[in-house]
Formats: sequence, structure tokens, C-alpha cells
Amino acid sequence: QVQLVESGGGLVRAGESLRLSCVASGRPFNGYAMGWFRQAPGKEREFVAVINSNGGLTKHADSVKDRFTISRDNGKNTLYLKMDNLKPEDTALYYCAGGILQMPTMRPDYWGQGTQVTVST
Repeated sequence: QVQLVESGGGLVRAGESLRLSCVASGRPFNGYAMGWFRQAPGKEREFVAVINSNGGLTKHADSVKDRFTISRDNGKNTLYLKMDNLKPEDTALYYCAGGILQMPTMRPDYWGQGTQVTVST
């Protein structure tokens, strides 16, 4: 059993920043890879970033790699996504996921409920 709860989304203007968090429970946090996915209305869910169990390896989608940074604090059972220089095209529901590493992405086995990020012009 793995439970994931996201937070930190909101409404911001283009160029501003947000930091998303995902708190995990039900299984040792350091035992699995974690990642972020996002889905805009009418679009397929897409990969954003992944981090391995100990935090030593990360990968970001090309569309966000110069602006977003994934990290984790295993002592707090928490995954983060720091988003800088947000753009309107980043508007989406952001999902936290747990699973196994399949570089350069991952196989998601567990999902959070999502947190909304809206970027206005």
C-alpha cells in the first residue's frame, strides 16, 4: 500500500514560481522511484520528471528541463517539484507517482489525486 498526497498548486502569472510537494505513506519512501506527470484538459497525460529511490539520478522532460527541478527528502517522505519561470503552457493537473525507474522515464504504479497549476498571462 502506497498513498500519495500532492499539494502546492495554485494560480500564478507567467514568469513566477511554484513548488509542489507530494507526501508518501504506507511503504518505505526510499524503496521506490518517484516522478511527476501532468495532464491538461483534452490532452494525454505526459511525463514531467523522475528521480530514483536515493535521489542520485534525475531526468526531466525536454519541455521543462531548464526550468523545473525534481528532488526528494527521504527523511520527510516527501517529493518536490520546483517550477521556475512558469509559462501558460505549463497549465495542467500535476500528479505525483511512485513506481520503478525506467530511464529516462518510469513505470508508475501508484498515483496521487493531483494538484492544479494554472499560469496566466
